[in-house]
Amino acid sequence: MITAFARSKVNLFLHVTGKRNDGYHLLESLVVFPEWGDRITVKKGKSITLEVTGPFSQLIGSTEENLAFKAAHLLKREGGSNEGARIVLEKNLPVAAGIGGGSADAAAVLKSLNVLWNIGFSNNRLGQIGLALGADVPVCLYGKPAMMSGIGEQISGLREFPKFNILLVNPGISASTGDVFSQLTISEKITSSDDFSGRTARELFIGLAAMRNDLEAPALEVAPVIDAVLSSIKEQKGCHLARMSGSGATCFGLFEEEEAAEMAARDILERHPDWWVQAAAVDP
Repeated sequence: MITAFARSKVNLFLHVTGKRNDGYHLLESLVVFPEWGDRITVKKGKSITLEVTGPFSQLIGSTEENLAFKAAHLLKREGGSNEGARIVLEKNLPVAAGIGGGSADAAAVLKSLNVLWNIGFSNNRLGQIGLALGADVPVCLYGKPAMMSGIGEQISGLREFPKFNILLVNPGISASTGDVFSQLTISEKITSSDDFSGRTARELFIGLAAMRNDLEAPALEVAPVIDAVLSSIKEQKGCHLARMSGSGATCFGLFEEEEAAEMAARDILERHPDWWVQAAAVDP
């Protein structure tokens, strides 16, 4: 039996830089992985099965459409394995929330079954397989602070990345990625080539303030409540930056101190008990 932690993925900024003829959008994004996420357990079985538990298990939908389930079948085919697997997914992250839950689950399944089935694929090969499942799967396989570009397949690791604390807030709604992108007008603003390596947390926050999430404005058209989420985070003591992650609707706040992030989580949850709120460390 193998257990893996599928950490949430947060886009500290996300610039949409173009669109390919096949419909995929080109992007530039700084991605981190807070210490909070789903949990994957795999063990050998006669066939591939998926059991979903956890607080968000009822929102998963069809097993056949689940990225973790698809990842297992894709790896079995690509790796030429004759084995099966019993997969248990403990779903702790909200669904369709802009923090890469499904992609992180798929990445954890690929890594775990690569070992369980003794396939022996390299991380690069797993990334190629993962890209067929979704643009975020390769960076979730990498699992460390990174710059993403292209459609998500170009990944550059960062040196000496600082530790800090993050507050994740979701208002209990799903923002359709397709609906958000349908509202997008691609920005002509010049994007940054800075890889954000070698900075203190405070310097990182200052640099990020000049960046943006190009999907935030179109997401507000789809889900206006995101504005209230951002306002609730911005007003918290010790918050240096508030922004939306991915295509939403989860937003985040950046804090230097753990205590400040925890206090902010308690305050927001007290005022909005129907929201999902989680403070976590970002520890490279």
